[in-house]
Amino acid sequence: MPRAIWTGAISFGLVNVPVRMYSAVAEHDVHFHLVHEPDGSRIGYEKICKLEDKPVPDDEIVKAYEVKKDEYVYLADEDFEAAQAETYRTIDVRDFVPYDEIDPIYFERTYYLGPQEGSERVYALLRTAMEDSGLAGVGTFVMRDRQQLGVLRVREGVLTLERLHFADEIRPVDELAPGGVKVDKRELELARELIDRFSGSFDPGRYEDTYQQRLLEVIDRKRAGKEVRAAPEPERDEPTDLMAALRASLETAKRNGDRRLDGDGDLEGLSKDELLEHAKKANISGRSRMSKRELVRALEKA
Repeated sequence: MPRAIWTGAISFGLVNVPVRMYSAVAEHDVHFHLVHEPDGSRIGYEKICKLEDKPVPDDEIVKAYEVKKDEYVYLADEDFEAAQAETYRTIDVRDFVPYDEIDPIYFERTYYLGPQEGSERVYALLRTAMEDSGLAGVGTFVMRDRQQLGVLRVREGVLTLERLHFADEIRPVDELAPGGVKVDKRELELARELIDRFSGSFDPGRYEDTYQQRLLEVIDRKRAGKEVRAAPEPERDEPTDLMAALRASLETAKRNGDRRLDGDGDLEGLSKDELLEHAKKANISGRSRMSKRELVRALEKA
C-alpha cells in the first residue's frame, strides 16, 4: 500500500467524503550526484549567513517576507496556520462541469484519492454519482502552505484529483501567434492528408523514454572504459519548397503504411482508413461500424 501524502475530505453541499491522497505518477529519472573529481568525495552544502560568512544551524533559520528592500517580516508555523481557512483539510467542490471543457494547459499533476477507513460507502456513492453524471468536480484545497485548484474525476473506479493552475498563472499568447499569413490551399490539403496518415487512438504504451535508455547505455560504456562519442546533430533547415517536402513526407508515410498492410507489422500504427482497407481484404464483417481499437483486435484474430 503506498504512503498517503495528504489526508482530508471531499466536501460538496453538506456531504463529506474522508479521503487519503496518493501520488499517481512515479517518474523514472536518472539521478546524479555531484562529486569532487580528484578524490571522488561527495559535494555537500552548508547554509551560510551572508553577513557573518559562517554556517547557520537549522534552529536559527526562519521564513521571512521582504516588504521592502532589507525589511523583513518573520513568520512562524503558527502564522501560516492562521492564514489557513477552516476547511484547509477539505477539497471544497464548488462546481460540476464537463471534463472535456477543461483546457489541458491547466493540468499540473495527478493524484489518486482513496477512502479513509469507514468511509468506503460514501466514497462509492460519490464515485458512482459522478460516473453516472459524466461530470467532473472543480474545487479548491490547501496543500503545502498554498491554496490549490483541482478537478475531481473518476478513473478506473478510483477518484482522481488533477491539480490545476489558476487562470492568472497561464501566460497570454497574444504576441506568439503569427498574423497575416495566408495558407496555400494545395499545401493545406497535403498537410491534412499527412496528418490523417498518422492519425489513430492514443496509446501511451507505444511511447518510451529513449533518451534515458541511451543515457544508461552511455554510463555502461563509460564504466567499461569504452570511448563515447556524440553523434553530430542533424541540421534542420526549413524546407525551401514546402509543397515538395509535404509530397515527399506523404509518399514516405504511404510506403510505410503499405508495407504494414502487406506484412505482419504494427497494426496500432495504421490509420483507421488503412485498417478498414486491411479488414476489407480479410473479409471482416461489420468493419464499417468498428472503432480503430476494435478493428485492430479483429485483424489480429483474422
